Amino acid sequence: MTTAVESPITAIAAGNVPDERLAAAGRPLSAVTGAEILAPLISGGHVRYANLDYGASAPALTVVSAYLNEILPFYASVHRGAGYASQISTSVYENARNIVREFVGGRPDDSVIFTRNTTDSLNLLAGCLPGTDGEPAGDVLYLDIEHHANLLPWQGVPHRSIVAADTIAGTIDSVRTELEQGGVSLLAVTGASNVTGEILPIRELAALAHRHGARIVVDAAQLAPHRRVDISADDVDYLAFSGHKLYAPFGAGVLVGRPDWLDAGTPHLAGGGAVKEAKLDGVSWATGPARHEGGSPNVLGAATLARATQVIASLDQDRWHAHESAIRSYLVEGLQAIDGVTVHQIFKDTDPDKDTIGVVNFSVAGYDAGLVAAYLSAEHGVGLRDGRFCAHPLLKRLGLPSGSLRASFGVGSRLEDAQRLLAGIEKLRRDGLGWDYVVDAGRWVPANDTRTYPHWAPNTPGTAGAAPCIDD
Repeated sequence: MTTAVESPITAIAAGNVPDERLAAAGRPLSAVTGAEILAPLISGGHVRYANLDYGASAPALTVVSAYLNEILPFYASVHRGAGYASQISTSVYENARNIVREFVGGRPDDSVIFTRNTTDSLNLLAGCLPGTDGEPAGDVLYLDIEHHANLLPWQGVPHRSIVAADTIAGTIDSVRTELEQGGVSLLAVTGASNVTGEILPIRELAALAHRHGARIVVDAAQLAPHRRVDISADDVDYLAFSGHKLYAPFGAGVLVGRPDWLDAGTPHLAGGGAVKEAKLDGVSWATGPARHEGGSPNVLGAATLARATQVIASLDQDRWHAHESAIRSYLVEGLQAIDGVTVHQIFKDTDPDKDTIGVVNFSVAGYDAGLVAAYLSAEHGVGLRDGRFCAHPLLKRLGLPSGSLRASFGVGSRLEDAQRLLAGIEKLRRDGLGWDYVVDAGRWVPANDTRTYPHWAPNTPGTAGAAPCIDD
């Protein structure tokens, strides 16, 4: 059942969606790989896959895929090879640092360290916190809304946590009060919530931290793919993000920031390349990025991450934001118009058209989130995320201890993706499930699933075990 508000699905069909919204979001802003793959439906046939799971891993930009194919023949070991391919790979890898530094507005002396992902970057920084005579210089302060990547690394060091208020202003006041107590060396905050998409005022928080003698690190895993970040202008000390959320394959991450803590910290990976000189019973460690990049680096991951940042940086900012805002507002309005659907957010004073990225969190009354996700996939060809999004304290606080649903989108999305999701939810509320579903290996899957998958796919849904928490 729906309310008296016009169905968003019929609104498109009737031409009642404003022309500017259709112009902004009717087609992708940038081409991505896999945009036209067909998903099998449980009832038979196929439909274009509506990917609304960008927040977990975004599809690679086609420009990035083409770049990968161009450099792949020259892939070789870096830094210690005199051969032609090694020299090219080394130059590509080291130049990637300059490209990423420029993308985030880094200072000339900022270190750019390539890692596996955002989680790896923040764990690296946790091993570099300053201290005197073995004692930490101060606590790490973080909010209860953080992704586990920006929560768990700090629990192994002296730390304090704050329960965010239900407004941005109230949360800033809580941070200020805690900082005024003294003894904080680092404020760790997310740039944008991976659960709700709400953006925090990074520049204001950075100024607040510095005023009280602390530094700030920003988890930009969700922010960087949706907004330009300038750590020099915002006076951010450290920034971490992941290539797999920024339209690049191969699972590379990066930590950018002030070199003093990093050069004095414990090397993240003890191994070749991280040393000046190694002996049988001792070692002299290198400084700079090499100190934390022991072993053979992920050359292709760093290269494609850097290329993706160049593409994102070249986007027209107004068109980029209009495209994302149009899809988000259409989706939020549509979900709120469906009886029994609740859209969730953290802060009451968040402006959905200004202070949010392309992430929408919601739940459907009477249905487990995992069941809704399985239904949308099997019966409508829509992919989105369900669960607790590696943010367990926040989900508990929002009254969603068993999880919710998250639709996330980006430059490769189109309004029709949101339309398909809304059509599926409307049908679920009106007619119920169109198929029987069972729990297999911890996840809901269609019973007697006869859909076919690519011959090279090693597992079909429900046979690979319960999904781990991988949203980092």
